[in-house]
Amino acid sequence: MPGLKAILSIFKKAEKKKIGKIEAEYVYGKTYLKAIPLRDLSDLDIVKNEVNSGNVLILRITSLANKSLEDVKRAVNELREFVESINGDIARLGEERVVICPPNVRIWREKTPISNKPMPTAA
Repeated sequence: MPGLKAILSIFKKAEKKKIGKIEAEYVYGKTYLKAIPLRDLSDLDIVKNEVNSGNVLILRITSLANKSLEDVKRAVNELREFVESINGDIARLGEERVVICPPNVRIWREKTPISNKPMPTAA
């Protein structure tokens, strides 16, 4: 009968073979998409805790922008530095929202080809 050490070794090998969604669940648990408002700079700790828990956040920054554009700049810079430090991803969604992802999620960005042709304009 195999010993405990042998059983654990088999379990570790099986766990390493898991890929994609299953592997991410082992590391982070379930991943949730949450939309939350960023009302104050003190909310940044909540944002960081959520991302560290493996959740994807859509931040509405309108409330903070109505109070202070300087605070918005400070918040975005702090979040960008945080996301880089954990190897996550961050992007702007229009003028009022920012999306922040943990390390196991990437934001797809379309690469637009550079052309010498003039861009069409709306009539």
